[in-house]
Amino acid sequence: MSLEIKIHFLGASGTVTGSKFILETPGFNIMVDCGMFQGLKELRNLNWEPFPFPPDKIDIILLTHGHLDHSGYLPRLVAQGFKGKIMGTAPSLAIASIILLDSAKIQEEQAQQANEEGYSIHTPALPLYSLEDAENAIRLFKSVEPGKWSNIHPDIKFRLEKNGHIIGATYIELDILGKIFLFSGDIGQEKDQLLDPPKPPEWGDYIFLESTYGNRLHPEDNSDEILTNAINETINNNSILIIPSFAVERLQTLMHKLWQLYNKNKIPKIPIFIDSPMGNKVFEVFERFPSWHKLNKDDLAAMKNHFNVITSYKDTWKTIDDKRAKAVIAGSGMVSGGRVLTYLRYFIDKPETTVLLVGFQAEGTRGRQLLEGNQEIKIFGKYCEVNAKIKTIESLSAHADQKGLIDWLGKIKNIPEKVFLIHGEPTSLDALRVKIKDTYHWQVHIPHLKEIINIKL
Repeated sequence: MSLEIKIHFLGASGTVTGSKFILETPGFNIMVDCGMFQGLKELRNLNWEPFPFPPDKIDIILLTHGHLDHSGYLPRLVAQGFKGKIMGTAPSLAIASIILLDSAKIQEEQAQQANEEGYSIHTPALPLYSLEDAENAIRLFKSVEPGKWSNIHPDIKFRLEKNGHIIGATYIELDILGKIFLFSGDIGQEKDQLLDPPKPPEWGDYIFLESTYGNRLHPEDNSDEILTNAINETINNNSILIIPSFAVERLQTLMHKLWQLYNKNKIPKIPIFIDSPMGNKVFEVFERFPSWHKLNKDDLAAMKNHFNVITSYKDTWKTIDDKRAKAVIAGSGMVSGGRVLTYLRYFIDKPETTVLLVGFQAEGTRGRQLLEGNQEIKIFGKYCEVNAKIKTIESLSAHADQKGLIDWLGKIKNIPEKVFLIHGEPTSLDALRVKIKDTYHWQVHIPHLKEIINIKL
């Protein structure tokens, strides 16, 4: 039996964000990930366009993990007519639920604020989707166990395997008539403070590989030393340390590191505020799924008690008014939204302030602007002068670097028919393409956005 498959590259193609891939087969259509575009305005504008494939013709969506750039478009797709199942691991769906509800709430709040303060060019400003849209998408969630094959069509089955990165994250093996379509999702580092290393794949006929750090090796920076120095400097200057953080994994890793540093007498007692409503809910996911991480129940409880967890926006203002030296960890990690903007609005112009960036900063985000030394950034429609010290920790990345990606591929026993490089900026994509060809001599293709590739089985 022969079969023609059309692969639609509808996101994370030529760019990092907006992961969306559709495998169109006769009579059954599969979508892998359903992410939101972030970063550059021209990319964010794509979120508002009608979806280029009929949503009601998609039979099933498989999620590699719950991050916004892999799941954040789901409410919009459901509002446009998707009615099938959305499948992933239980912790991935728990994370996605938290992220979608938070994203919808932020969008509604930002639209309201833009209308009240009149800084939007749209009249009225509207959210990309509402809380009701997010809840409608979540109703379609169905969890699956990792490591087990699930039949979704007479000729198609899939399996999820643990992949590090964040709690619940997996890669996807799709078996279509005996050919394995391998979607890497985001691959974690081999050595992770909270998670087990990725389980490497053994076979892939067509591989769809992330390339976030395809042109880089993670530096051997001493994250403990950088954190210790930043805390001590903040105390000496009676100032504030602001750490923009992703709510999933990065926040918990930072909490664990700071808690350990205090227990080892590396840093003194200093008020550390966790201002991430979404991050607090993610902490509950760690408590619900202990087999997915390395922390035991007692450590989780002790960690949480060490920090000042902010639960209301009123407490955000109290923290801003608090005159003590303090550290604040707040979302979002790329400074693209969330509570961290409120802190930056009031403190980024002060030379004694330190801002510590601890993750990948996509092109077009405020985090990338700070990383590249911009002297001002726009927050809530107004430009703020940047006088704060901007520091970075690169070794805490949740992504494998180039060596990690090459090693992950190295466990595959067959010679793939083609490797498609996705989820990377152009320089990362091209560097990884060259590295794969030089290392393994495999066929590599970098698809462009909205490209359609036909594969005959």
